[in-house]
Amino acid sequence: MVKIKVDKFLEWALAVLLAFMVLDVLWGVFTRYVAGNQSSWTDELARFLLIWVGVLGAAYASGKNIHIAIDILPNYLNKKNQKKLQYFIDSIIILFVLSVFVIGGLRYVYISLSLGQTSPALRLPMGVVYLIFPLSGILIVYYKINHFFQNK
Repeated sequence: MVKIKVDKFLEWALAVLLAFMVLDVLWGVFTRYVAGNQSSWTDELARFLLIWVGVLGAAYASGKNIHIAIDILPNYLNKKNQKKLQYFIDSIIILFVLSVFVIGGLRYVYISLSLGQTSPALRLPMGVVYLIFPLSGILIVYYKINHFFQNK
């Protein structure tokens, strides 16, 4: 039940972020070619939104198990060993995501916020931009743990 709500929230959030990105790029094109003077912030915002859509989309894909996978080995295994292999793969993913996305991401957010790093055009704290990494990491870990319990 919780997974369905998280999925729906991510679908909504990704759609909104993508819509904002499209509007931002259209505004940038309009101001550049019609108004003759491109807004200075449109490219930067599009980059940040692309980062958020990509990383949050990876978490969503992880929850739906729709990532690209090489399935040569599982095809040669029986169902019991396929399950064991999937548990092993999910465990490796959890360890990687916890160490890189969550812990590394939180450190990066902390460092960029403590140094007062801001983006050039929007003057947005870069820690806000980088916050998507630990957030997505937490979502991926949640999805993988949920996958453990669903496939018992």
